[in-house]
Amino acid sequence: MTGVSRHFYTGGNTAHGFTSMLDSSLQGLDRVVVLRGGVGTGKLINMEQIGNQLSETGHEIWFIHCASDPHSLDGLIIPELKVAIIDTTAPHVIVPTRLNVDVQYVELDEACRSDQLLTQQSDIARLNDSITQAFGRAYSGFSEALRIHDEWEQLYISNMDFLGADLLCGEYISVLFGSSKLEKKSRVDHRFLGAATPDGAIDYVPNLTEGLKRYLLKGRPGSGKSTLLKKLANTAIERGLNVEIYHCGFDPNSLDMIIVRELGFAIFDSTAPHEYNPDRPSDEIVDMYERCINSDTDETYAEQISKVKAQYTSAMKQSISELAHTRSLLDELEQIYLKAMNSSIIERIKHELLKELQIT
Repeated sequence: MTGVSRHFYTGGNTAHGFTSMLDSSLQGLDRVVVLRGGVGTGKLINMEQIGNQLSETGHEIWFIHCASDPHSLDGLIIPELKVAIIDTTAPHVIVPTRLNVDVQYVELDEACRSDQLLTQQSDIARLNDSITQAFGRAYSGFSEALRIHDEWEQLYISNMDFLGADLLCGEYISVLFGSSKLEKKSRVDHRFLGAATPDGAIDYVPNLTEGLKRYLLKGRPGSGKSTLLKKLANTAIERGLNVEIYHCGFDPNSLDMIIVRELGFAIFDSTAPHEYNPDRPSDEIVDMYERCINSDTDETYAEQISKVKAQYTSAMKQSISELAHTRSLLDELEQIYLKAMNSSIIERIKHELLKELQIT
């Protein structure tokens, strides 16, 4: 029987630069295998293949995707085995920092023909410098986009019915939690449901919410979606319930979704860039604009909203193009390292790793 697979990000290209929440997902593990080596060499281990093999044997697998390369993984977590494999080779720059577990380092540079790299040091240095600059331009653009987005939000915040928002929050605390309370400490996982990638915004909402009662939050920027989610998350924690908190891949200080699997529900911001409409029989819409914003706000501020929206869209588009440029530079750099790798040694390392995980 195939095991459950969950997909998410623990690192993101955000308005605050690269942001990692990896440590949160590593709680409760006994062992973390860390892949180290040259740019892109972690791909040679093919973690997706390892994860799929484990899934086929019935294990639940958490696939951690890479925001800088949507076709690659930052890591795998096998909860039942209490084991994680984390790729720390570039562009997988999420590195575990607070580990009270057994850490095993797999040195992929062991398979590298270093003499081949010596002849291309100038190209490597040039590409690394260009990559750093391109990421910097992308993050500066996201920061400017956030400043613009704050202006957009303020138009709605100034027309917010705060009493109505408080009443809505109380209503959904009752609907979602009822009298549920567990006498234990909550496990709280901080993650991203989506990310800004070189291919644009990519999310895993359908996968993460599979089999759950879903509440789709609709509204405008500044209509209180993130604030509602924060209050609901705090309620879950106060009541001893495990909660998955999914931060906004653009502004990690905001929330996009919470999931409480012990109560079987997910509630998430269902507006662009992760806009979904009800497509499951039990899906429900929670309209924040209708409940919490003065009804004529869109019409009253139509011209200002149109202008700020265009500015925001332009800033985001430019930043995504910089991420795409970064990806092309990383691809070029990866090829230098990959051509210097000894495939037979990589296969040996991979076989040893699979053997330790007992799937060969």
